[in-house]
Amino acid sequence: MKRTLDSMTIDRLAKLVVDLGGPSERKGYELEKLLQRSAWQDPPEYDGTARIPWLVEQIEARNGQGEDVEHLLCRVCDPLEYDGGIEMARYFAELVNAILAPEQLMISYVGQRPVLAGVSGDGSQPVYTEPDDLERRLHVLIKDGATVQVLMNRLAETRICEANGAYTFAIIGIGSLVEGILLAVLTDKDKEFREGRAKDQWGKTVKPDRAALAYLIDRAAERRLIQFDATKFMHTVRDFRNFVHPRKELVDQPAFDRDSVMLCWGPVGALLNDLEENIEESMTTG
Repeated sequence: MKRTLDSMTIDRLAKLVVDLGGPSERKGYELEKLLQRSAWQDPPEYDGTARIPWLVEQIEARNGQGEDVEHLLCRVCDPLEYDGGIEMARYFAELVNAILAPEQLMISYVGQRPVLAGVSGDGSQPVYTEPDDLERRLHVLIKDGATVQVLMNRLAETRICEANGAYTFAIIGIGSLVEGILLAVLTDKDKEFREGRAKDQWGKTVKPDRAALAYLIDRAAERRLIQFDATKFMHTVRDFRNFVHPRKELVDQPAFDRDSVMLCWGPVGALLNDLEENIEESMTTG
């Protein structure tokens, strides 16, 4: 998250997360584990000092730098964090959003995956945009610099289409970007896929150079790189991407607009968050 949060916002968030004396109070070791589950880069060890000031210090040290603060906000509102699942997560999201409202930010859900979004003019609806700092994030996920450059070129073309009202081609570009990200990550991290030994749902072997976007999404879910809800909504993006075929557009006549593009960026944000959170712990093969 490139945006820098106000110090009072950070203070309020820290008090909410620690919940001192409340029903969801987090001990020092629980805060440390929360930051680890939030996929922080080099997460700090709790030093035994007062918890709220300690958490404020950790957030302030990363405020406006990278995605660690965004990941924490999303994790605090993640159904995976609570025994009560989505009901408890949405309760915390309401509290977080009350704090974030003056920042013109909110936690929304793509299915049940939390995503940080901007807000509409009246503050009632999430506004999804291209994920922040995407090039740096891709370099973390993908080792091959040439691949990242190709993806950034696709992104640049997608931006041009979106800015100039070519919304169908912008959505096609987003789908292409997702396909490239998943292909690169699976090729790098999934040995079975890389060696052409992975199989589809019908038991047929799938070679990397023949893997369709639908298979890449399902394979990433199978390897627990992305959660079910991110998978479901990525298939919606994939279906939109298929309007590259004029025959499908003639039959369905989708009439895409700026809001359609925005709704595609939401699942992309959820996808990136899941990849960043799960990639190291989920893949055991090189």
